[in-house]
Amino acid sequence: MINLGKYSILGININAVDYDFAVSAITAAAIKRKPCSVSALAVHGVMTGFLDATHAKRLNGLDLVVPDGQPVRWALAWLYGKQLPDRVYGPNLTLKVAESLTKERLSIYLYGSKRETLEKFAQNLKRLYPGFKIAGMEESKFRRLSDSERLQLVERIKASGANAVFLGLGCPRQETWAYEYRNLLNIPVLAVGAAFDFHAGTLPQAPKWMQNAGLEWLFRLVQEPKRLWQRYAILNPLYLWNILQQYLGLKKFIPSMPDGKEKIESYG
Repeated sequence: MINLGKYSILGININAVDYDFAVSAITAAAIKRKPCSVSALAVHGVMTGFLDATHAKRLNGLDLVVPDGQPVRWALAWLYGKQLPDRVYGPNLTLKVAESLTKERLSIYLYGSKRETLEKFAQNLKRLYPGFKIAGMEESKFRRLSDSERLQLVERIKASGANAVFLGLGCPRQETWAYEYRNLLNIPVLAVGAAFDFHAGTLPQAPKWMQNAGLEWLFRLVQEPKRLWQRYAILNPLYLWNILQQYLGLKKFIPSMPDGKEKIESYG
């Protein structure tokens, strides 16, 4: 179990941990019914905070932000000498947490994506982990929720008796949701990103060799060029340029912490 601490990558605090530590922390919070907001950030996720000061505060207000992308893991090594055996890939973390919670006989609420995707995801996890308990599931409305809708959603999740929430709204919406609902739900909220689609079988994952080489972005770009080309053409070079400046000491990126005045922007 590895926990080497928390370090600023372009002003976003990243926890230098392994799968075992992350799963243990999430499971412990689920057992005790304590808040634990979690996200796995790749380059795009880091850059959403780098480019938006308000969102940076939200990201730094999460309990656990793990290095989802290889370039984020590599940055921990380049900048701080923190060597991790592997990244903590969100879709893999999702499976490991599901397995752990199943062993503890705890239940999960699924929120986000589309109903069909949620149902396939649930079926596949039940096959993988007999006894996997789903307290409830609810697809995204693909819009911002009103104050009354937010409170009703909180009540539905609480009434379900769920010990944790798997959240799939896409970055950065899911991180905003995890931050805003953390203290309303008081249970772990794991922002799982594309894990719903990957494990439902509706979206292919990059081959292992591309993942290990930090080329998952290229695979996804080929799959969805119209939607993703700007993200990768602009954000990847910008990330590398600023990491270089941080490494050379030309810029300092001091994390800003939440002050409770962040605008409510929950997307459901």
